Amino acid sequence: MTKTYKAYLMMSSLSVYRGILERSIIKGYMNLLGSTEAEPERFLSAYGEFYSLLSERGVSDKLAYAITETALFDENSFSLAAAAGNHEALPESIRNAVAYDRGAILSLCELKADDIINEYKYIDDIREIAAALPRWELGEPAEAFGTDGAQLKALASFYRSNGCGMFARYKAFVWRGGKICPVEHPDKIELSSFIGYERPRNKVLDNTLAFLDGKSCNNCLLYGDMGTGKSSTVKAIGNAYRDRGLRIVEMPKEQLSDFPLLVDKIASLPMKFIIFIDDLSFQRQDKSYTSLKAVLEGGLAARPDNALIYATSNRRHLIKESWQDRDTDDIHRRDNMQETLSLSDRFGLSVCFGNPDKKEYLEIVFALADKAGINMDSHKLSELAERFALGRGGRSPRCAKQFIESLGGLTDD
Repeated sequence: MTKTYKAYLMMSSLSVYRGILERSIIKGYMNLLGSTEAEPERFLSAYGEFYSLLSERGVSDKLAYAITETALFDENSFSLAAAAGNHEALPESIRNAVAYDRGAILSLCELKADDIINEYKYIDDIREIAAALPRWELGEPAEAFGTDGAQLKALASFYRSNGCGMFARYKAFVWRGGKICPVEHPDKIELSSFIGYERPRNKVLDNTLAFLDGKSCNNCLLYGDMGTGKSSTVKAIGNAYRDRGLRIVEMPKEQLSDFPLLVDKIASLPMKFIIFIDDLSFQRQDKSYTSLKAVLEGGLAARPDNALIYATSNRRHLIKESWQDRDTDDIHRRDNMQETLSLSDRFGLSVCFGNPDKKEYLEIVFALADKAGINMDSHKLSELAERFALGRGGRSPRCAKQFIESLGGLTDD
């Protein structure tokens, strides 16, 4: 039995990691290995398609890494159990199957292009063409996959730290079309990049840490003025605690009626989730208003233990009111006020992010200027910063950041 055919048979018999056979690189590789006894036209076509795929994915110089990375991001009985810290409780037969699958995957990582070409059944008919075929480089497998198929500790440790499936590959998601879709290029903002607002931010941070530690915690409403860092705080917390299994799923307000569907998809997963609703406010008679009320308290589809809801809003009271809403008799007016307050009160934690006063605003400006390496007289910098804020309708951390970024284009005019 040739080395190529043995690897093909072992991969064909994958069990726990069988899902990777449907991934594009593995599928292309298996198609190539399965053509080693086919007519030259089919073999060469499979070879060309596979190398083209490697080139498109930028892995023609690190095939072993690409293969093992695909396996690392597979969601299966072992990866789910390992992410939850329960892999040792799995039956021995499953753990043995994982060890076998791991060995099969690593055998694939050891195949060189020349091995496949030289072991092709009709190599004598295509030697001149085969000599000119491009070759890939194997490189090293992913570190967590290791080289010893009998040892699963490194693999289990990876899942424990990073989660499994697409939740290992990505850290931010959005609910779209009834599915949890990964965000390919999430905001990389870090907690260390913030200046000011330590008190409100620490409230949200403490609540998140309690959630991760399995302690008492609350759904959180971050409200206040525009540009004060409410949404950025949530994103930065997600980035900071990814290694502790925290993931963010943003849910558009218009799709809050889908909350039971989202719950069904995440309730059994070992990771912890912040369901993020950004820029929340409602018009009266808004159907999504009642959906969120049911989600926060009293609905049949309860929030699972592995999820919290974090919402941001420019309003403390989430329903937009007009004077006409208050132009009614005393009884109805009280009902209207109670309805206005009831939703925001269902968040166990409400944190205010207000606009800074002049002193706080300038402190942010000076700190950002120092970080950006801007050397300017403090009085001049203050004057320009105040002028910039006046033109933007008020002071805020966002305004300070925009001012620093635009300094190069400012004049004294």
